[in-house]
Amino acid sequence: MAPNDSENARHDSQATSRSRGKWIIVMASFLVVLIAALLPKARVNSPGQAGPIAASEADNAASSGRTGNTSTRPHRFPVPPGISANQIVADKFVRFAAKRREIVHALASRAQVPVPATVENYFDALQTGRWDAAQELFKNLTDLRSSPAGSNVLGYWRAIAEAQGAAQQVHSWPAQKLLDYGHAVLGSLRPGMAYFGGTDSGCFIPLMLNETGEGEPHIMLTQNFLSDRHYLDYLSFLYGNQLTTLTPEDSQRASEHYMADAQKRLVHDQSFPNEPKQVLPGENISFDDGRVQVSGPVAECLINERLLEKLMALNPGLSFALEESFPFKSTYAEATPLGPVMELGVASQNAFSADTAAQAVAYWQNNTDQLLADPEASGSTATQSAYAKMMVAQANLLMSRNFPSEAEQTFHLADQLAPGNPQVVFNYVQLLIQQNRLAEALPVVAGALQAAPDNQQFQVLNRQLQLKASRK
Repeated sequence: MAPNDSENARHDSQATSRSRGKWIIVMASFLVVLIAALLPKARVNSPGQAGPIAASEADNAASSGRTGNTSTRPHRFPVPPGISANQIVADKFVRFAAKRREIVHALASRAQVPVPATVENYFDALQTGRWDAAQELFKNLTDLRSSPAGSNVLGYWRAIAEAQGAAQQVHSWPAQKLLDYGHAVLGSLRPGMAYFGGTDSGCFIPLMLNETGEGEPHIMLTQNFLSDRHYLDYLSFLYGNQLTTLTPEDSQRASEHYMADAQKRLVHDQSFPNEPKQVLPGENISFDDGRVQVSGPVAECLINERLLEKLMALNPGLSFALEESFPFKSTYAEATPLGPVMELGVASQNAFSADTAAQAVAYWQNNTDQLLADPEASGSTATQSAYAKMMVAQANLLMSRNFPSEAEQTFHLADQLAPGNPQVVFNYVQLLIQQNRLAEALPVVAGALQAAPDNQQFQVLNRQLQLKASRK
């Protein structure tokens, strides 16, 4: 079940809220799983089932030959004397927007279609710093794309979405923190690495810095649209001479294999209602006239997971790094921490040792101390959430590789940095509940409610924990 054009229009037209929409559903499903774990005789799913998000970007000569978290020093983007971080970010964004405009024109020319005046006006607004006007024009563009007259826009929509995504990040982050974040991701990548950005921060910030920095740029991908034929065409246009890209047939096969597996798991759950469920929370699977039907973001992510594995298999000469949004758990067996992100496809038995796990914790301890001591970072929800997401992703990876102590330490650091972040709270509490440590889970939820008192999911979780505590 590859997403159809209307679904992709919905996702892409909301570039800066793409991950947020999925995670509202996924985290609500995760809450169901977690509450189930609090009930008598409940079965708890394996660690990392509903993990969170992360970061992306390009190169640094000092990273040559680096594997794992070999340095715990904080990454700070060097700002030359006499130039402010705001000036650097503004300049980089204008250059990036101009590059995306060039791509729009190149793709439109190839397809022999005109570029509407609204597109030109949108890029004009971006490049002259007229934020409110750009947002209004972007809304007009999403309406155009969804209309019958907007079919021509589909071929170059991803370039528009990337410009919008970068604009949103520039508007949301303190300039120096944005530069530091992108520098941390890019500085962890080895030359020639391809990078998957999952979250909006992890995708658009490294992408912008990758294309406006010095040195050889990286191949920049996202894990979220590998089943979209327009995105595959876009990748082929950008990287066709560097990357063997997926085909529509690859996408179709991944969808068919997923559908067959989904049907098998649904039949199991219907035939054996007393056994643990195989259909995942939030995975919408049903029968309609004897045919299996699937829908929703969880199914879409599971198809993209298969396609990511296929893309890696098609490019055995490339190494890949991932800043994840939805956790692709099938990648964990051959993944290892790489600075704030993860390197994929590391088959060596020695690649993930106890030293590797300890280095990951040290890396995040150092970064958490730095961020908490920085008023600009501690006052920025965007900064806190982006780093906390990467920490949760690595904690889930640590747990999956049988380093529970290091995973717990990383969750704890993420909770210190962003106590009101749902992905941090639910993952951290799940670990504690699995270990029968209810007394330690309660203050985590209490801290979350203090940080976000109106969060209904936290309120439900707190009531369930309190009820379980009262029965002991």
